[in-house]
Amino acid sequence: MPPRSLSPSLRITLLALAGLVVVALFMTIGANGSWSFVLPFRGTKVAAMILVGTAIAVSTLLFQTVTANRILTPSIMGLDQLYVLIQTCLVFLAGAAGLTLLGPRWLFVLEIAAMVGFSLLLFRALFSGSVRDLHLLVLVGIVFGLLFRSLSGFLARIIDPNDFVVLQDALFANFNSVDQELLAISAIAVGLVLVLVWRMRHVLDVLALGREATINLGVEHRRMVALVLVLVAILVSVSTALVGPVTFFGLLVVSIAYQITGSEKHRHLLPVASLLGAVTLLAGQLVLERVFALGTALGIVIEFAGGLMFIWLLLKGKVR
Repeated sequence: MPPRSLSPSLRITLLALAGLVVVALFMTIGANGSWSFVLPFRGTKVAAMILVGTAIAVSTLLFQTVTANRILTPSIMGLDQLYVLIQTCLVFLAGAAGLTLLGPRWLFVLEIAAMVGFSLLLFRALFSGSVRDLHLLVLVGIVFGLLFRSLSGFLARIIDPNDFVVLQDALFANFNSVDQELLAISAIAVGLVLVLVWRMRHVLDVLALGREATINLGVEHRRMVALVLVLVAILVSVSTALVGPVTFFGLLVVSIAYQITGSEKHRHLLPVASLLGAVTLLAGQLVLERVFALGTALGIVIEFAGGLMFIWLLLKGKVR
């Protein structure tokens, strides 16, 4: 049966089965120790990767829907760079111990509060009064992202070299030391957002048609776009605060999801993107651990692959 003849529902089912296979392989390959240790240890990593993969994939899909642009990701709003700036400031003020000074839970709260608070202030400033342009939002996000990056780079150049090494390790996504309590809190927050997003799936189909069509179809465009952007900010903030920034991962997954799904409907795109995000992270971590013996970080590989996908999408759009 040729792939084009497969229905979106069947493709989702096959992808879910592939995900179960990858989870089973991740949990069992090389498990030579006690299962009472292996299952909780690996189970936490699996849960973190599923959570982060789903959150990043869905947030990117939502952001591309409201901006009507398939080469943009939520990182354009500067949230990843704000996370880097927070980490850099802590190391600059208190040395390498600054990352552990507040404790993982308070640091988690600080990072989420800063990122969500920044997003809300940005949305309020740009979606109040007569200013309602999404392109202006993207432009302002880029400017703030460059500002945060410049400040982080300046502080990184004047801190102690030994502290800088510790800082560099903290700026890559890490799934090996996830706090179980923070994971549970993150799962609740992301789960609530995903439920709301799924209930909005038909409205998202309308938003994808553009502002004029959305208004003509009776949907309050301004309010819905603001709501979607807030949900995007929550998903990105929670996943980033939990494991670290993964900039191009969403672009990579969502681009593949559009190709696999063969549909523009969010009732198909949402589960496919979520499953792809989880499967990609799990399979990538499995290969890095069992084939390359953790010779590099998963985040570096994802950034490289996502960067190639970004260049390919740009060239594809230019040819068209």
